[in-house]
Amino acid sequence: MRIWSYKTLIFVVYALCWASGPAIAQDRVDFNVAGQDDDLKDALKGASLVLAAERDADKDTRDVFADALAEYGRLTQTLYANGYYGGVIRVRVDGREAAQIPVFEVPKTIGTIEVSVDPGRQFLFGTATAAPLAPGTDMPDEFRPNEPARSEVVQDAADAAVLGWRQAGHAKVDLAGQRVTANHANATLSASLRFAPGPKVRFGKLRQTTQSAVRPDRVARIAGFPTGQVYSPEDMQTVARRLRRTGAFSSVTLTEAENLGPGNTLDVGLALVDEEPRRFGAGAEYSTVEGFGLSAFWLHRNMFGGAERLRVDGDVKNIGSQHGGVDYHLGVRLDQPATFGPDTSAFVFAEVAYEDEPGYISRSANAGGGVKHIFSDTLKGELAAALLYSETTDALGDREFFLFTLPSSLTWDRRNNELDPTRGTFLKAEVIPFISLQDGGFGGWTLADARAYRGFGADDRFVLAGRAQVGTVLADDASDIPPDYLFYTGGGGTVRGQPYESLGIDAGGGEITGGQSFVTLSAELRTRITDKIGVVGFVDAGHVTADSLFDGVGDWHAGAGLGVRYKTPIGPLRLDVATPISGDTGDGIQIYIGIGQAF
Repeated sequence: MRIWSYKTLIFVVYALCWASGPAIAQDRVDFNVAGQDDDLKDALKGASLVLAAERDADKDTRDVFADALAEYGRLTQTLYANGYYGGVIRVRVDGREAAQIPVFEVPKTIGTIEVSVDPGRQFLFGTATAAPLAPGTDMPDEFRPNEPARSEVVQDAADAAVLGWRQAGHAKVDLAGQRVTANHANATLSASLRFAPGPKVRFGKLRQTTQSAVRPDRVARIAGFPTGQVYSPEDMQTVARRLRRTGAFSSVTLTEAENLGPGNTLDVGLALVDEEPRRFGAGAEYSTVEGFGLSAFWLHRNMFGGAERLRVDGDVKNIGSQHGGVDYHLGVRLDQPATFGPDTSAFVFAEVAYEDEPGYISRSANAGGGVKHIFSDTLKGELAAALLYSETTDALGDREFFLFTLPSSLTWDRRNNELDPTRGTFLKAEVIPFISLQDGGFGGWTLADARAYRGFGADDRFVLAGRAQVGTVLADDASDIPPDYLFYTGGGGTVRGQPYESLGIDAGGGEITGGQSFVTLSAELRTRITDKIGVVGFVDAGHVTADSLFDGVGDWHAGAGLGVRYKTPIGPLRLDVATPISGDTGDGIQIYIGIGQAF
């Protein structure tokens, strides 16, 4: 014979009571809070389940009544969180107290739910103590006498004390005792927390508990687990980040052993879930002047079983362009993580390109290798050595270049979202020293790209975004500079509203060449209209000069316009309409379509 629990019988009775008729949700909710604390009122309304149910047309009456019963606990927690421990909560369903309605007499229809809250007096801390504390522990300022006795503050204090001991190497710290007493007569709360730090702990061994297509020796090398060092929660996070950033794993979980080993050492379990090894992607852009641009990539995340990443990129640009011809590019790059330590990887690359630009035609091949170092979560750098060969045709005629280069870059990325940032900054500096293997001429190419984002309004509804690009190329002899190292402005990546690479240096005979220095400035005001749709107003300006370090003759031009953004999981779809506002390099309306913000 099956024996049913009390809760199961109640559920069955509750379900049978509703089997015979339709369920119609409530029409109205009256929600009232006594007192003058507007912040408390907002918090209670935000926590209310019945108010949320009123806005949810899909909920039936059974769900709404369940919400009414749960309302007492939900609002009580909110009162405690705000320091109110003597409140009175009433929830009436068509005039009847919800808590007093038997479960087998639940109404089939609900007209009105009335919620009334009398929070009473706000309690203050009478005493607030936590001991012992690790040196340098940062306790909440609110955890002290005569401050509002919010329950969240007590929890924050306990968490801060535990974190302090763990950061000091005491991984097994425990809250050994707590005493929290409310005095309703004088509206005070006394909280006393007592901790048992336990011994100082050192890291033991990293024990992989799951199988992976990445070899165990490579997993250990990438993780860089600090065996023998004093325990630190930050070191645990660093190990997890190193493994995640390879892209080879969809899940990385570190679990501390329950018991300490010999010499107060702490082993850590590592559970890995492999990511799908292969990935393919494609993109497209369109401009009325530049034409279509198509791009695609193929990626392998674990090429040789050591989390090596092989990526092949190809693109075709300026299809149907009104200025210049079609450009082609094909590149391949192989990265091996943790080649020279857990934060330093090595890479090799090769690429070929054909560029038919307004100022030149270039056929080039480039190959080399280098290292990449991760300094922090926001700062990384690369240093490489490469050989570049190119055949070019420009205003100076047909030329060949065979260069040894040292491309390097430093990237500082503090944006809150790479695809659609609303706050933060981005700075990338690139430098390419080069020397000609034909005649010994030498020089250097530099480019800095700085961006800043500032959101304001509710949930960053408005975003002010700015960008500046500054570049210059120096050489012992200007003829040693390949045409594709020179700078132009105009088009979607620099000055919208102006034709693609329309601003350069007049070479006579109706031809232009690139300048040795340039600067572009862009500003956008982005406004979110709905959760999916946004509008953008923007202005761009560009300046190109003939010589290095902005010496010699030069000109400015600018463009401005409006755009629409539609949010998707892979970034916003972008439609920009722009027109020139200064300069003599173009006229008419330009339209740009792509994926992702302009910058």
